[in-house]
Amino acid sequence: MKLLVVGSGGREHALAWKLAQSPRIQLVYVAPGNGGTARDERLRNVPITDLEALADFVVKENIAFTLVGPETPLAAGIVNLFRARGLKIFGPTREAAQLESSKDFAKAFMKRHAIPTAEYETFSDAAAAHAYLERKGAPIVIKADGLAAGKGVVVAQTLEEAHAAVDSMLSDNTFGDAGARVVIEEFLSGEEASFIVMVDGKHILPLASSQDHKRLLDADLGPNTGGMGAYSPAPIVTPQLHARVMREIIDPTVRGMEQEGVRFTGFLYAGLMIDAHGNPKTLEFNCRMGDPETQPIMARLKGDFSKVVEAAIAGTLDQIDLTWDRRTALGVVLAAHGYPDAPRKDDLISGVPAETEESVVFHAGTTFADGRLTSNGGRVLCAVGLSDSVRGARSVAYEVVNQIHFDGMQYRHDIGHRALTTRKH
Repeated sequence: MKLLVVGSGGREHALAWKLAQSPRIQLVYVAPGNGGTARDERLRNVPITDLEALADFVVKENIAFTLVGPETPLAAGIVNLFRARGLKIFGPTREAAQLESSKDFAKAFMKRHAIPTAEYETFSDAAAAHAYLERKGAPIVIKADGLAAGKGVVVAQTLEEAHAAVDSMLSDNTFGDAGARVVIEEFLSGEEASFIVMVDGKHILPLASSQDHKRLLDADLGPNTGGMGAYSPAPIVTPQLHARVMREIIDPTVRGMEQEGVRFTGFLYAGLMIDAHGNPKTLEFNCRMGDPETQPIMARLKGDFSKVVEAAIAGTLDQIDLTWDRRTALGVVLAAHGYPDAPRKDDLISGVPAETEESVVFHAGTTFADGRLTSNGGRVLCAVGLSDSVRGARSVAYEVVNQIHFDGMQYRHDIGHRALTTRKH
């Protein structure tokens, strides 16, 4: 069997890496891939991003199924296109992907189906947005309505910051069409967790819990990013909380989409905020695996992942049981100089160690050409360590980080800090 993974980031490297471990799989193509997928003999990069051309490639190469990583092709309708051509693909349709591609759609949907989330209003008029900010005060959250590569969220601690964010999105057009409308919502305090499931339209298969670190700097300071590191499992997601999230958030979302005539298939990611009393609220939905959550999750998943995806496409996820490595996996993202605002490219990367039983490095913004590995984006690498505790996994991951070098490399030194400070792990 030959498979195709669409995307070029760390998430896609991890998905392709896991799929390629199956003895049934001859080759996993990655379109367009990165420097890490280029160097793995079980994977092969395909320099195609046009959706029709990708469908042609799948037919030509007799690809068994396609797995979509990033949000942009999903929002552009890659699943609709492939299905119309009779090609097997796992992901949500363009209509279902609105849960991620429009913050306003997602918030209105949650309101209609009584899914716990923050109070909000949506604005396209800057004056009305500024007046709302004055009424509500700070801290407050401003989100670009459309897709902004994980960067269209400003958690404003002061009214000055909030007004500047509204001006940036609505008046200065910082995010283009994605910021033509903004969602302004109440600030929720607590601890975040990532809750990711696979959905085949009817059945729901939860993946291992995880926790992301959105801020650029240690102690959760600095600007929001696409994610600077993650670990799995997340101790805050207890069995009781897991059951509650399934009951109050995930199940109503899948059923609600079906009631509205949009059958949801694909990965469904609920970003949660869990308050001091253990009550979860939905910060956002993504219609894909998270990045960097995918890297530690895939590092822990045991068994043949290709069979899981096949079942998801066939609508038989209820027949699948997942098995997880009992160890904790923790990933540290190494980002380029200037990330997130103006990431530098073309820095030479050295010292990336070979994969072991305890560690693996996934590539994101890298290029491999003429024997040289160089940076090619904001988040460059993700070093994952596995051990029997959060503390141990963190130690392994940072040992790997210390072997890697490229000019301007930035990373957080405290990934996993919440699990370590609030519990003995």
